[in-house]
Amino acid sequence: MKTSLTIAAAFSAAILFSAPSLHASEDKNIVAVAAGAGQFKTLVAAVQAAGLVDTLSGPGPFTVFAPTDAAFAKLPAGTVESLLKPENKEKLVEILTYHVLPGKVLAADVTTSSPKTVNGKTVEVVVANGKVTFGGANVVATDVAASNGVIHVIDAVIIP
Repeated sequence: MKTSLTIAAAFSAAILFSAPSLHASEDKNIVAVAAGAGQFKTLVAAVQAAGLVDTLSGPGPFTVFAPTDAAFAKLPAGTVESLLKPENKEKLVEILTYHVLPGKVLAADVTTSSPKTVNGKTVEVVVANGKVTFGGANVVATDVAASNGVIHVIDAVIIP
């Protein structure tokens, strides 16, 4: 119980200090919330290029670990441009669906585990010292509500 409270407190602190431009909206789906946030332009462009808008706008529920534009900028030069090309759609879908868990997982429910992502591969989630990582990326904001799930913000793009 103490661990859950510590996790929730760490996540709450991350929301307050790291993501003032995020606005949860239970009236908008995950894609609409991300598009409206302003810090996920690259992610939204990638979701469009991968043909995943309808899926992530669907009923879900989904839990999306969303890399910010700054996270995409950390990739080697030319990587994003290459991934957005039609001939690399399959690889892009693989990467994006690796950031999505089926179901709605709120911050208070996160534990150290290896859940299966929507792309079928497992990802390592580590809860330690009041911090959470998803596939090695730091979770910097959590529980951004959408009509079809929840978004947690991460500081890196995870490559399966």
